[in-house]
Amino acid sequence: MSQPHLHLSADAIYPFDARGVAKRFRHAAIFGALDALQPGETMRFVNDHDPLPLLQQLQARYGERVDIQYRQREAEGVMIDFIVR
Repeated sequence: MSQPHLHLSADAIYPFDARGVAKRFRHAAIFGALDALQPGETMRFVNDHDPLPLLQQLQARYGERVDIQYRQREAEGVMIDFIVR
């Protein structure tokens, strides 16, 4: 029997720092993390560059089920909230 998914973040925001994930695994890890979220939960994504190809892939894969909101967009990096609806 599978274990229930534990939602441990009181504010339903889960951090994902892509800078620590090998590039060849990065998109698969991001999709896996988003697939694990429930409606109303947010993945706070941090990266050292603006991931425009990833954002296109997210829109193609999830459509309006994931809302993309930039929280920081600077030369040294970005912080984006991916909010599951």
